[in-house]
Amino acid sequence: MTSVVDAPDIASKVGHYYRVDDVYEVGREKIREYARAVQDFHPAHWDEDAALALGYPGLVAPLTFVSIPAMAANRPLFESVVVGYDMFVQTEQVFEQHKPIVAGDRLVVDVELSSVRRIAGKDLITVTNTFADESGETVHIMHTTVVGITGEGVDPEITSAVENVMVHGVKVFGNSDASAQEPVETTLRPEGELRLSVAGAARVPSTTLAFEELTVGAELPLRDAHLSRGDLVNYAGVSGDNNPIHWDESIARLAGLPNVIAHGMLTMGLGAGFVSTWSGDPGAVTRYGVRLSNYTIVDFQSGGGVEFTGRVKSLDADTKTAVIAIVAKSGGRKIFGLATTTLRVR
Repeated sequence: MTSVVDAPDIASKVGHYYRVDDVYEVGREKIREYARAVQDFHPAHWDEDAALALGYPGLVAPLTFVSIPAMAANRPLFESVVVGYDMFVQTEQVFEQHKPIVAGDRLVVDVELSSVRRIAGKDLITVTNTFADESGETVHIMHTTVVGITGEGVDPEITSAVENVMVHGVKVFGNSDASAQEPVETTLRPEGELRLSVAGAARVPSTTLAFEELTVGAELPLRDAHLSRGDLVNYAGVSGDNNPIHWDESIARLAGLPNVIAHGMLTMGLGAGFVSTWSGDPGAVTRYGVRLSNYTIVDFQSGGGVEFTGRVKSLDADTKTAVIAIVAKSGGRKIFGLATTTLRVR
């Protein structure tokens, strides 16, 4: 049985908005857990004295850490509003960092269905998460784009198979019967501009290199990252992304994949660490955008690997910013179709 998605009806929900009732408190040990999960060993994620030396009041969260509160915050949207799909495939991610997040921060999380586009018969769905501190200043904005998939390419047995292996009470794929859902009234974001963090804009980065030392075309040191099935299970537990295509080979094949694959967000976390190791300051990044073009296969015996290379694409003397182009390859295939990060430099 294949499901039928009323794409115009999904598109009519664009703008649907809600704010999570409770705050998300960023824990010191959670930062360390996540840094381990994305193999980011920059001292500022692990040692409070190292973070203090860079001007931070506590351990600094890796750039992609916000995906953890976003995962929980977005779940109601995909259970009650964006419904009728058999599964979702992540295709693009953008992080806008207005102030580095540190241990002890208390974040207020918003969720908005910001875009639905139909391209080549597929729905590209973008969800925007806004993270503000308790004063109301925005510290981070994250845009997640997924492709909603129905029918073709998805084995109809996948739903029951997933139910047999998933943690109790956790749903992964969309409800295949949109007509069975109760209508949800669309609530729009309250009017008024976002207040971006003033302290974040005023902070002077503690990068290893000064702006005057950078040149367009300069290459970053290569990084080879290795992933095992254990790494995928660990990331799933730390991040809350329990999709079994990342740890159960039979489910991955039912989803049309050749084998278990790494989380897209995990490979992005590896890429963010690749840049921060070179720059010396994980809080220097203002924007990180990745378009996924392929996946990283992680074999049961041999695991999988991702090779990261990068170069300085452009420099802006007025803002003292550098744009870094990142190339990520796995098994000889580019897994990032387009990836850049913008960072402020001292």
